[in-house]
Amino acid sequence: MADTDRDADFTAYVRARQHALSRFAYLLTGDPHSAEDLVQAALAKVYGAWDRIGQIEAPEAYIRRLIVNEHTSWWRRAWRHRERVDSDLITVMDPAAAVRAEHDGDLWAHIQTLTPRQRAAVVLRYYEDLSEAQTAEILGCSVGTVKSHTSRAIASLRLKMKEVVA
Repeated sequence: MADTDRDADFTAYVRARQHALSRFAYLLTGDPHSAEDLVQAALAKVYGAWDRIGQIEAPEAYIRRLIVNEHTSWWRRAWRHRERVDSDLITVMDPAAAVRAEHDGDLWAHIQTLTPRQRAAVVLRYYEDLSEAQTAEILGCSVGTVKSHTSRAIASLRLKMKEVVA
């Protein structure tokens, strides 16, 4: 594929899917700025291999998996360095108005406290409405692992929401 064709193909893909990828990254991070950084980092990696990735049947799954892996790497790095983000400084991005309508504030606050893998499983299964098999493919794990992450996350959320209600 010629460079101009590759660039045009990649640009068209990004224009068509950037909003969905940004929404997905926002649901993983809970921060609009981190989400945009995450998508840009993933797309920068994808661009270099677009000749190969653009030809596969499901580039979306590949890119989502890359976003999840990159997010996990960032989370581990932050955890290792004991970086803490002041939740008062996190702002909600305006385009996420649709996202805000989909979740209760207390529930969303609790989702953000889940481990990165549990949060990714919940976001993919219930916000992105993917099957267990699709979620497993994106996370690079077995369907059983997806079920385990999802089950533990839901149990944790139920416990935390009972505390809020009580």
